[in-house]
Amino acid sequence: MRWLKPLPLRPRDPVHIVAPSGPFDVPTFEKGLGLLADRYAPVHRPDLYDAWRYLAGSDTRRAEELTQALTDTSARAVFCARGGYGAMRLLPSLHSANLATSALVGFSDVTALHLYLQAQGRVSLHGPVITHLGVQPLAVQDYLFRLLESPEPPPSLQGEAIYVRGVAEGTLVGGNLSVFSRLLGTPYLPPLEDSILLLEDVGEKPYRLDRMWTHLRLAGVFERVRGIVLGQFTDCEHKDAPYSSADVLRSLAEETGLPCAAGFPIGHDIPNYPVALGTRVRLDAGAALLTFLEGAVQA
Repeated sequence: MRWLKPLPLRPRDPVHIVAPSGPFDVPTFEKGLGLLADRYAPVHRPDLYDAWRYLAGSDTRRAEELTQALTDTSARAVFCARGGYGAMRLLPSLHSANLATSALVGFSDVTALHLYLQAQGRVSLHGPVITHLGVQPLAVQDYLFRLLESPEPPPSLQGEAIYVRGVAEGTLVGGNLSVFSRLLGTPYLPPLEDSILLLEDVGEKPYRLDRMWTHLRLAGVFERVRGIVLGQFTDCEHKDAPYSSADVLRSLAEETGLPCAAGFPIGHDIPNYPVALGTRVRLDAGAALLTFLEGAVQA
């Protein structure tokens, strides 16, 4: 597959703010929005703050907002307000959209949108949503701006644990484990051959991680990918259990035999470093090192 990268951002470029998933906490949102406004020119619809049950407004509202943002050729990026749930409900509405070459930024539930874009051969950024951006250290914020503005490969990221030694190269795909597993069997999952699979999650007990991982195994995912990068698995422990989520994930990774390292600073914790999905990477699992072989944006 030939991947299309977004155009690079420049200071004061217009960027869209969207809420395709759940409603958000206004103070943390405004803190993150202020950081973006210091560098770019964020715009959003007045109904961005809508809420309906566990969603940021109706499907119609969110689909119109998202489609407008992703097809606007005057904007260089689309930042998601927060995750939660709801993005996958919007995927059918994007079928006929004439997508612009802008960078989508978000993580967690936004994984559904990343996978859709990956299936279209488009690079997007798995990184902090706006409510998460304001609490990230300066190093993460600078790393994000560098990814968005420079065509050069960003610095490597270091993990914390070696699960299965080995070296693998491929296209980085994936995101949140829960969302990724829900798109198996749908037309919205990208090709996985020649890929390095990134997985992270939050609030899932070890047996649930096992269940979702086993779903991936039964669906043949691990027969197609070349390696596995595990980010943060936040609040995933079972109280008083004699095992940890890391113990379970290590065993599951060993079953695949694929190069796998864990504890990369990617996910629901702090820091949450952004990575460009759809770009070539090298995983040296024996050194727990993820090296980026290309930049996220066009030269």
